[in-house]
Amino acid sequence: MAVSTRPTRRFRSVLAALTVSTALLAGACSSSTSDAPATTAASDGSFPVTVVSGPTDSGTDITIESRPQSIVSLSPSATETLWAVGAGDQVKAVDNQSDYPAGIPVTDLSGFQPNVEAILGYAPDLVIASDDMNDLVSGLQKAKVPTLLLPAATSIDDVYAQIERVAKATGHEDKGTEVVDTMRSDIDAAVASVPARQQPLTYFHELDSSLYTVTSSSFVGQIYSLFGMKSIADAAGQGDYPQLSAESVVQANPDLIFLADSQCCGVTAESVAARPGWSGMKAVTGNQIHVLDEDLSSRWGPRVADQVKAVAAIVAQVPAA
Repeated sequence: MAVSTRPTRRFRSVLAALTVSTALLAGACSSSTSDAPATTAASDGSFPVTVVSGPTDSGTDITIESRPQSIVSLSPSATETLWAVGAGDQVKAVDNQSDYPAGIPVTDLSGFQPNVEAILGYAPDLVIASDDMNDLVSGLQKAKVPTLLLPAATSIDDVYAQIERVAKATGHEDKGTEVVDTMRSDIDAAVASVPARQQPLTYFHELDSSLYTVTSSSFVGQIYSLFGMKSIADAAGQGDYPQLSAESVVQANPDLIFLADSQCCGVTAESVAARPGWSGMKAVTGNQIHVLDEDLSSRWGPRVADQVKAVAAIVAQVPAA
C-alpha cells in the first residue's frame, strides 16, 4: 500500500507511518456470515461491468465478469458501503478493523498487512481494499480474483463516486444512486440549517495529543468548510495534516476545538482545559470543546452525512460574535 498522509486512528498509534486506516485500536473478533445483518438481495445491474480501481480520477479499469457472490472487504469504509448499497449478503469476510454495521463477518484478515493465501481461503470473487499492500493486487491477479481499490477519499464528491463504484461492482447500481441522493439531500439540509456568519469560526481539530491536526484542504477540513469554518493550521505549511506546537494553538486561540482522540486515547474537554496556558482560550472559556465520533470523523463512506450533521449541530449552537 502506498503511504498516505490521511491520518486516522492508526495514525495515532503509528504517527511516523501516516498510513490510511481506521480503528486499529478496536479489538478484532470473528463471526459467521449467518450473523450478518439482513440486506436487500436485488440485483439491478447486468454483468460484466467495468469499474475504476484506485483514485477516482486516475485509476485503472477492472472488469468484473459476473455478480460477485463471495466478497472480501479489507477496508472499514468499504465494508460500511457494501452494506449501505445492499451487498451485505454477498460478503463472506471483512477485515479485523471493520466494526459497522453490527453482525458483520469479522475475521483476522488485515488490510495493512494482507495475506493473499489467507484471503483466498474465503474463495473470493471480488476483494475490496483501500490500498495495494504487500503486493495484494498482483497476488490476487495470479489467482484471477479482481481487486477494487478504494483509497482515502479526497472530497465528498469522491465519496459519492466510490459508493457508486461499489454499487456497480456488486450489482446494486440503483441502490447506490439512492444512497448518494439521500446523502446529498441530508448534507444540503444540514448546511442550510446553519445560518451564515459574518466572521468565520476558527477551529482546531485534534487528531492526537501530540497536536497533529487538519487543514481546511484536508478531507475532514472540507466538511468544516461547508460551514465557512477555517482551520488554525492553514498557514502551517506542513501539508494537510500538520503538527502544531501548544504555543501556536494558544496563540491562534480558536473558537472551537474538536477532539478526534477521546475514544482511543481518553482525551477530554477537562484534560484539554488543564493543559498549561490553555485555560484562557476562547474554546475553553466558551465551552466549545467537542468530542467527535472517531469512526465518523475518520472513515469515508455513507456515514459522512452523519458527520456533517454532527458538525452542523455543534456550529448552530455557537453564539454569534
